[in-house]
Amino acid sequence: MDTDSFDSLPEVLQELYINMQDDLYDGLKDEVADATTEALEQWGQTPGQILQRGLVAGMDIVGQDFRDGILFVPEVLLAAKAMKGAMEILRPLLTDAKDVQRQGTVVIGTVKGDIHDIGKNLVGMMLEGAGFEVINLGINVDAEQFLAALREYNADILGMSALLTTTMPYMRTVIQRLNEEGMREQTVVLVGGAPLTEAFAEDIGADRYCEDAAVAVEAAKVFMEMKKRDS
Repeated sequence: MDTDSFDSLPEVLQELYINMQDDLYDGLKDEVADATTEALEQWGQTPGQILQRGLVAGMDIVGQDFRDGILFVPEVLLAAKAMKGAMEILRPLLTDAKDVQRQGTVVIGTVKGDIHDIGKNLVGMMLEGAGFEVINLGINVDAEQFLAALREYNADILGMSALLTTTMPYMRTVIQRLNEEGMREQTVVLVGGAPLTEAFAEDIGADRYCEDAAVAVEAAKVFMEMKKRDS
C-alpha cells in the first residue's frame, strides 16, 4: 500500500475521495462508479489506493453507523450495492495490483436446508468492503461444499448463516467435518442468523456468534490480526 498520507494528496483529490465516501454512504452507485473511474484515469490512482482511501474508508463509516443504530439494513444494502458497482471496475485490475493488502479470504454460505440469504449477502458485501476476498457459496450449502471451497481458496475464515431453527444444527455437522479433515485449527468459524445465540455458537464449537453484519466484519478483522501475529 502506498504510504503517502491522505493529507499529502492534492486538495482536489482529497475532495474526490471524501465525495466518494459520502456517495457510498448515501448508496449512490453511479456517482461512486464515476468517481472510481476518475481516480483511475485522471489521477492515476492505483486500485489499492482507491480501495483503501475511498471504498474501504467509506464502508468503515457505514459499518460504524450500522452498529450504532444510525443506519439500518436497507441503507446498508444500498451502500453495499454502490460499493459493488465500484468493485466491478476495480476487480479486473486488482488481480495484478501489487499494492493491495487483502485482509484475508472468507468463505460464506447459508447452510444445507436453508434458503435465506439477505443477511448473509449483506455480511459478504460488507466484508468485501472491508478489504476481504469473499467466496459466497449461496444457499443450501452442504459440508462438502464448504470444505471444498476452503481448500480451493486457502481461506482463513468460514462464515455460516441459518435463519431456521431446523437448520441450525447443521452448523455442528460442518464443524465436525472440519475436525475430521484436520482443518479446524487453521479455520476461524463465524456463525450468524436470527435464531442463533452466543451459547449455541459455543456449544457447537464455533469461534464467534455474530449478531449482525457489522459485528461479523469486526470479528473477522480481529481474528485476522490474531492469525497474523501468531504466524
